[in-house]
Amino acid sequence: MTFGLEVYQRIGLWFLPLVLIAAATGCRSTYYAMWERVGKEKRHLLIDEVSAAREDQAQASEEFKDALTRVKELTGFQGGDLEDAYRRLKADFEDCRHRADVIDDRIRNVEQIAADLFVEWENEIGQITHPTFRSKSRQSLTRTRDRYKRLHQAMVKVRNRMDPVLTRLNDYVLYLKHNLNAQAVGALGAEMVSIQTDVNVLIRDIERAIQEADDFLQVIEG
Repeated sequence: MTFGLEVYQRIGLWFLPLVLIAAATGCRSTYYAMWERVGKEKRHLLIDEVSAAREDQAQASEEFKDALTRVKELTGFQGGDLEDAYRRLKADFEDCRHRADVIDDRIRNVEQIAADLFVEWENEIGQITHPTFRSKSRQSLTRTRDRYKRLHQAMVKVRNRMDPVLTRLNDYVLYLKHNLNAQAVGALGAEMVSIQTDVNVLIRDIERAIQEADDFLQVIEG
Protein backbone atom coordinates (compact mmCIF):
# COMPACT_ATOMS: atom_id res chain seq x y z
CA MET A 1 0.00 0.00 0.00
CA THR A 2 1.09 3.58 -0.58
CA PHE A 3 0.14 6.62 1.46
CA GLY A 4 0.54 10.34 0.94
CA LEU A 5 3.59 12.21 2.18
CA GLU A 6 1.42 14.30 4.49
CA VAL A 7 0.63 11.17 6.50
CA TYR A 8 4.30 10.37 7.09
CA GLN A 9 5.07 13.96 7.99
CA ARG A 10 2.61 13.77 10.83
CA ILE A 11 4.17 10.65 12.37
CA GLY A 12 7.87 11.16 11.69
CA LEU A 13 10.27 9.74 9.15
CA TRP A 14 11.56 7.06 11.55
CA PHE A 15 8.32 5.17 11.07
CA LEU A 16 8.30 5.20 7.26
CA PRO A 17 10.84 2.39 6.60
CA LEU A 18 8.99 0.06 8.96
CA VAL A 19 5.66 0.72 7.27
CA LEU A 20 7.15 0.20 3.82
CA ILE A 21 8.66 -3.13 4.88
CA ALA A 22 5.33 -4.34 6.25
CA ALA A 23 3.54 -3.23 3.09
CA ALA A 24 6.14 -4.82 0.80
CA THR A 25 5.97 -8.16 2.57
CA GLY A 26 2.19 -8.19 2.30
CA CYS A 27 1.66 -8.80 6.01
CA ARG A 28 -1.46 -6.73 6.58
CA SER A 29 -1.87 -7.64 10.24
CA THR A 30 1.63 -6.36 10.97
CA TYR A 31 1.04 -3.34 8.78
CA TYR A 32 -2.11 -2.34 10.65
CA ALA A 33 -0.55 -3.11 14.03
CA MET A 34 2.31 -0.74 13.26
CA TRP A 35 -0.08 2.06 12.35
CA GLU A 36 -2.08 1.42 15.52
CA ARG A 37 1.10 2.03 17.51
CA VAL A 38 0.93 5.67 16.38
CA GLY A 39 -2.82 5.94 16.91
CA LYS A 40 -4.10 5.30 13.39
CA GLU A 41 -6.87 2.74 13.11
CA LYS A 42 -8.16 1.31 9.83
CA ARG A 43 -10.82 4.00 9.72
CA HIS A 44 -8.14 6.70 9.79
CA LEU A 45 -6.15 4.95 7.06
CA LEU A 46 -9.24 4.71 4.88
CA ILE A 47 -9.98 8.39 5.39
CA ASP A 48 -6.41 9.22 4.37
CA GLU A 49 -6.60 7.09 1.24
CA VAL A 50 -10.00 8.40 0.13
CA SER A 51 -8.78 11.96 0.68
CA ALA A 52 -5.64 11.24 -1.37
CA ALA A 53 -7.71 9.59 -4.11
CA ARG A 54 -9.95 12.64 -4.20
CA GLU A 55 -6.91 14.88 -4.73
CA ASP A 56 -5.51 12.57 -7.42
CA GLN A 57 -8.82 12.72 -9.28
CA ALA A 58 -8.81 16.51 -9.08
CA GLN A 59 -5.26 16.51 -10.47
CA ALA A 60 -6.33 14.12 -13.23
CA SER A 61 -9.11 16.50 -14.21
CA GLU A 62 -6.63 19.33 -14.71
CA GLU A 63 -4.11 17.14 -16.53
CA PHE A 64 -6.64 15.78 -19.01
CA LYS A 65 -7.91 19.32 -19.59
CA ASP A 66 -4.33 20.40 -20.31
CA ALA A 67 -3.92 17.56 -22.81
CA LEU A 68 -7.16 18.52 -24.56
CA THR A 69 -6.02 22.14 -24.72
CA ARG A 70 -2.74 20.98 -26.26
CA VAL A 71 -4.58 19.02 -28.95
CA LYS A 72 -6.70 22.11 -29.70
CA GLU A 73 -3.56 24.20 -30.02
CA LEU A 74 -2.10 21.71 -32.46
CA THR A 75 -5.23 21.59 -34.60
CA GLY A 76 -5.02 25.37 -34.93
CA PHE A 77 -1.28 25.30 -35.58
CA GLN A 78 -0.30 28.07 -38.00
CA GLY A 79 3.44 27.98 -37.98
CA GLY A 80 6.20 27.72 -35.46
CA ASP A 81 8.10 24.85 -33.97
CA LEU A 82 5.96 21.77 -34.63
CA GLU A 83 8.54 19.56 -32.92
CA ASP A 84 8.17 21.58 -29.73
CA ALA A 85 4.37 21.37 -29.91
CA TYR A 86 4.64 17.61 -30.26
CA ARG A 87 6.92 17.36 -27.21
CA ARG A 88 4.45 19.35 -25.11
CA LEU A 89 1.58 17.08 -26.13
CA LYS A 90 3.71 14.02 -25.34
CA ALA A 91 4.53 15.45 -21.89
CA ASP A 92 0.84 16.09 -21.20
CA PHE A 93 0.00 12.55 -22.24
CA GLU A 94 2.68 11.13 -19.93
CA ASP A 95 1.26 13.18 -17.05
CA CYS A 96 -2.20 11.73 -17.70
CA ARG A 97 -0.91 8.18 -17.98
CA HIS A 98 1.09 8.51 -14.75
CA ARG A 99 -1.93 9.91 -12.92
CA ALA A 100 -4.03 6.98 -14.10
CA ASP A 101 -1.43 4.59 -12.65
CA VAL A 102 -1.49 6.47 -9.35
CA ILE A 103 -5.28 6.24 -9.24
CA ASP A 104 -5.03 2.48 -9.89
CA ASP A 105 -2.90 2.22 -6.74
CA ARG A 106 -5.30 4.40 -4.79
CA ILE A 107 -8.28 2.28 -5.74
CA ARG A 108 -6.48 -0.92 -4.73
CA ASN A 109 -5.54 0.61 -1.37
CA VAL A 110 -9.05 1.86 -0.73
CA GLU A 111 -10.52 -1.54 -1.63
CA GLN A 112 -8.16 -3.43 0.67
CA ILE A 113 -8.48 -1.15 3.67
CA ALA A 114 -12.26 -0.87 3.31
CA ALA A 115 -12.64 -4.65 3.11
CA ASP A 116 -10.48 -5.14 6.20
CA LEU A 117 -12.27 -2.37 8.08
CA PHE A 118 -15.71 -3.78 7.38
CA VAL A 119 -14.68 -7.30 8.44
CA GLU A 120 -13.24 -5.91 11.68
CA TRP A 121 -16.33 -3.78 12.26
CA GLU A 122 -18.62 -6.76 11.69
CA ASN A 123 -16.65 -8.91 14.14
CA GLU A 124 -16.63 -6.22 16.78
CA ILE A 125 -20.39 -5.72 16.54
CA GLY A 126 -20.72 -9.37 17.48
CA GLN A 127 -18.85 -8.61 20.70
CA ILE A 128 -21.26 -5.86 21.81
CA THR A 129 -23.73 -7.19 24.39
CA HIS A 130 -25.84 -4.06 24.84
CA PRO A 131 -28.71 -4.37 22.30
CA THR A 132 -29.10 -0.63 21.69
CA PHE A 133 -25.38 -0.09 21.15
CA ARG A 134 -25.20 -3.14 18.91
CA SER A 135 -28.16 -1.92 16.84
CA LYS A 136 -26.72 1.58 16.41
CA SER A 137 -23.31 0.22 15.48
CA ARG A 138 -24.96 -2.02 12.89
CA GLN A 139 -26.83 0.96 11.45
CA SER A 140 -23.60 2.95 11.27
CA LEU A 141 -21.82 0.08 9.50
CA THR A 142 -24.67 -0.30 7.00
CA ARG A 143 -24.72 3.43 6.27
CA THR A 144 -20.94 3.59 5.82
CA ARG A 145 -20.84 0.47 3.66
CA ASP A 146 -23.65 1.75 1.40
CA ARG A 147 -21.91 5.08 0.95
CA TYR A 148 -18.63 3.29 0.26
CA LYS A 149 -20.25 1.25 -2.51
CA ARG A 150 -21.34 4.45 -4.23
CA LEU A 151 -17.86 5.91 -3.83
CA HIS A 152 -16.16 2.79 -5.16
CA GLN A 153 -18.43 2.62 -8.20
CA ALA A 154 -17.71 6.27 -8.97
CA MET A 155 -13.94 5.80 -8.64
CA VAL A 156 -13.89 2.73 -10.88
CA LYS A 157 -16.10 4.47 -13.45
CA VAL A 158 -13.70 7.41 -13.60
CA ARG A 159 -10.69 5.14 -14.02
CA ASN A 160 -12.40 3.21 -16.82
CA ARG A 161 -13.29 6.48 -18.56
CA MET A 162 -9.61 7.37 -18.69
CA ASP A 163 -8.62 4.41 -20.85
CA PRO A 164 -10.26 5.49 -24.14
CA VAL A 165 -8.92 9.02 -23.72
CA LEU A 166 -5.42 7.70 -23.01
CA THR A 167 -5.67 5.46 -26.07
CA ARG A 168 -6.62 8.41 -28.26
CA LEU A 169 -3.87 10.60 -26.87
CA ASN A 170 -1.33 7.84 -27.38
CA ASP A 171 -2.50 7.48 -30.98
CA TYR A 172 -2.07 11.23 -31.52
CA VAL A 173 1.39 11.27 -29.95
CA LEU A 174 2.65 8.32 -32.00
CA TYR A 175 1.07 9.60 -35.21
CA LEU A 176 2.70 13.00 -34.80
CA LYS A 177 6.00 11.36 -33.91
CA HIS A 178 5.97 9.61 -37.28
CA ASN A 179 4.42 12.47 -39.28
CA LEU A 180 5.46 15.92 -38.07
CA ASN A 181 3.84 17.92 -40.85
CA ALA A 182 0.79 20.04 -41.62
CA GLN A 183 -1.12 17.06 -43.04
CA ALA A 184 -0.74 15.15 -39.76
CA VAL A 185 -1.92 18.17 -37.79
CA GLY A 186 -4.93 18.39 -40.07
CA ALA A 187 -5.80 14.78 -39.32
CA LEU A 188 -5.93 15.63 -35.61
CA GLY A 189 -8.48 18.33 -36.37
CA ALA A 190 -10.87 15.71 -37.73
CA GLU A 191 -10.66 13.90 -34.38
CA MET A 192 -11.20 16.99 -32.25
CA VAL A 193 -14.92 16.61 -31.60
CA SER A 194 -14.55 12.98 -30.55
CA ILE A 195 -11.79 13.45 -27.98
CA GLN A 196 -13.39 16.63 -26.66
CA THR A 197 -16.59 14.68 -25.98
CA ASP A 198 -14.65 11.92 -24.22
CA VAL A 199 -12.74 14.39 -22.04
CA ASN A 200 -15.89 16.32 -21.14
CA VAL A 201 -17.60 13.10 -20.04
CA LEU A 202 -14.50 12.15 -18.03
CA ILE A 203 -14.43 15.53 -16.28
CA ARG A 204 -18.11 15.22 -15.44
CA ASP A 205 -17.57 11.78 -13.92
CA ILE A 206 -14.56 13.00 -11.96
CA GLU A 207 -16.67 15.78 -10.45
CA ARG A 208 -19.27 13.22 -9.41
CA ALA A 209 -16.60 10.94 -7.93
CA ILE A 210 -15.16 13.84 -5.94
CA GLN A 211 -18.63 14.58 -4.59
CA GLU A 212 -19.03 10.92 -3.62
CA ALA A 213 -15.69 11.11 -1.81
CA ASP A 214 -16.87 14.19 0.08
CA ASP A 215 -20.12 12.45 1.02
CA PHE A 216 -18.29 9.32 2.17
CA LEU A 217 -15.82 11.29 4.27
CA GLN A 218 -18.67 13.14 5.89
CA VAL A 219 -20.30 9.85 6.87
CA ILE A 220 -17.19 8.06 8.12
CA GLU A 221 -15.81 11.11 9.93
CA GLY A 222 -19.19 11.99 11.43
